[in-house]
Amino acid sequence: MLYTFCIVLVLIASVLLILAVLVQSPKSGMAANFGASNQVIGVRQTTDFLEKFTWVMAAAILVLSLLATIAMDREKVAESNATSISHDAEALIESASEGEAVPQLEIPAEEAPAQQE
Repeated sequence: MLYTFCIVLVLIASVLLILAVLVQSPKSGMAANFGASNQVIGVRQTTDFLEKFTWVMAAAILVLSLLATIAMDREKVAESNATSISHDAEALIESASEGEAVPQLEIPAEEAPAQQE
């Protein structure tokens, strides 16, 4: 239950983070030359809020992701890993029993130095 709740909150925070980044004006390039006019008109406080909001959303995603990882059901994760590993092992055994070549790493032999006559 906590895992699902964390995932939903991460999705909401991700969408809000995307929107906050898209709303911000670029800080470099030609728009940087007109930055002084933004301070006079009062847009400066809006950009400060958006920057702080962006950092808060990024931190929230990080914390919620860690919390979701901790809240995962360990039995389901172990069962999933065991099923995956046994499926891969069975596939390798089946391919070996059918006579198919099992992938192997070939190490090239070192060439002997050429002898001068």
